[in-house]
Amino acid sequence: MELNFVVTILDRVRKAEIAELYKSLGSKITLSMLGRGTATSRHLLTNGLTATEKAVVATAADADATRQFMRTAKKKMFMDIPGNGIMVSIPIKSVGGGKSLAQLTDRMPEGGVKPQAEYTHELILIVCNEGHSEKVMNVAREAGAGGGTIVPAMGTGKQRPEKFMGISLADEKDMLFIVETGKKKAAIMRAVMEQVGPDTASGAICFSLPVSQVVGLRQEDEEEA
Repeated sequence: MELNFVVTILDRVRKAEIAELYKSLGSKITLSMLGRGTATSRHLLTNGLTATEKAVVATAADADATRQFMRTAKKKMFMDIPGNGIMVSIPIKSVGGGKSLAQLTDRMPEGGVKPQAEYTHELILIVCNEGHSEKVMNVAREAGAGGGTIVPAMGTGKQRPEKFMGISLADEKDMLFIVETGKKKAAIMRAVMEQVGPDTASGAICFSLPVSQVVGLRQEDEEEA
């Protein structure tokens, strides 16, 4: 079966609305985080993310449920209209046993989890030291990112003074969520690592996850003419 981690980023005032949509369509577990948007006004009309309070709401769903979530989000929450947020599905490669799968989807199918092979978009996750998110986002934007969402986080190193490559593992952190096309990913991640990476005061590290479906991110013209 195909299993996805469905993530929605939208204005915080609509957090309960998307959580209720997940629940009404059979979601077993819903996770909510609070953040803030970073997009510039130039991208307001194209990406639907402004510098406002945001919520990141996620759940797990099989392929049929994922499609239903996205159809319903477009129909009832107008998620496909810029300004109403972004919904993406991230393929889950494996699950810790049948009981975990049953908790996530209320199903125990045979054959394991089988993600699809090709993806046009990716979710870039950047973790940096607290207070450096705007600087990191500016670097990412200059490399082609349209906008992102910042979520406060806390590191969990074994001991607070412990460091890895000069980076404290247990201080307050900022996480940046950036959804972009695969062709832009490499340039964005390279710029982050070169300009605000682990050996700088920002201490940024980054990785990306494939996105199998996306709603709310207006497609660019192929020629960008």
